[in-house]
Amino acid sequence: MPIVEQRSVLTGLQVKDAMRRNVHRMAADGAIAACIRRMVKYKCNALLVDDPAGRPAGVVSRTDLMGAYYAGLPLETALADILAGPPRFCYPDDGLEDALNLMQQDGIHRLYVHGARPAEAVGVIGFADIVGLLYRYCRFCAQSRRKAKKPDAALPRLAVRDVMSPLAAACNPNDPIEMVIEMLSSHRFGAVLVASAPGAPAGVVSKTDLMVAYLHGVPTSAAAESVMTAPVAACSAEALLAEAIQQMLLKDVQRLFITAADAPAVVGVLSLSDAARFRSGTCKACVASRILAGV
Repeated sequence: MPIVEQRSVLTGLQVKDAMRRNVHRMAADGAIAACIRRMVKYKCNALLVDDPAGRPAGVVSRTDLMGAYYAGLPLETALADILAGPPRFCYPDDGLEDALNLMQQDGIHRLYVHGARPAEAVGVIGFADIVGLLYRYCRFCAQSRRKAKKPDAALPRLAVRDVMSPLAAACNPNDPIEMVIEMLSSHRFGAVLVASAPGAPAGVVSKTDLMVAYLHGVPTSAAAESVMTAPVAACSAEALLAEAIQQMLLKDVQRLFITAADAPAVVGVLSLSDAARFRSGTCKACVASRILAGV
C-alpha cells in the first residue's frame, strides 16, 4: 500500500538554526532578588543555575519564583532552595522537530544546548525561537501573500481560531494576588486575564508582573489590579495566524488574548506554545504529502 509521508517546515532543520546563543546563568548560592533583577533586565524566562563546581545543577524559572512569592520566602533565599532540576539538554545538530517533541512531551518550555565541554551550555531553545523561525520561513515561502503576486487562493490559511485555546478562567480586579497565583498554578497558565465584567478585559497579570511585585515587597493579599498590566494585548479570532505571530514577536509577548469577531469580549488565548504545535507555520503549503512507492 502507498506510504504517505507528512513533511513540515521543520523537516531537516536543526537546533542550531533556531537556538539563542546567550545563556544566562547564576551560582546556586545567588539570591532570589538578584535572580529577579537579572531576568527582568535581560527579558529571559529562566536562568541556568550552577553548582559550586560550575556544573549546571538546575533551572530557576518564572514559575519557581512565583512559587517562592506565594510561599513568602525572603528575597535573600538562595536559588539552590527553589531550583528545579536537572536541566534538560539537547545538541546543536539535533533535529528541531525532535527538540519540539521533547519539550511538548515533558511539558517544559526550553532546552539548553550542550557544548563540546561537559559543563558548557552554548545556547538555549524555546517555543519563541521555534515560532520565530517558522514565521521567517513563512514570510519567504513561495506561497506567501507578501511574496507571491498570485498566491494560491485555494490554499487553506490558518486563522487564530484554528490554533487558540479557549479562555479557561479569569480573575476580578479585587481578587488577591494569592488567588491569581493559585489560578496560574492550577491551570498552568503563563498569565491570567483580569476582567471587570464577564469577558471584558481590564488588564493582565503575568508571571513577570508577579516577579516584580515580589521584588518590590507587594503583599500577596494586595488586589490583582495593583500589579496588572494594561491594556491587554489582543487580536480577533478571525485574524490570520501570521498576523498574530507577528504581533507577539514585535511586542515581545508570550501570548495574546483573543476577542470574538463581533464583540470585545475575550473568548480565548493564543500562546507561542499553541503556535508551535502547528509545525506547518501559518498555512498548509508546507505540509505536502508525498505518495511513495509502497511494497
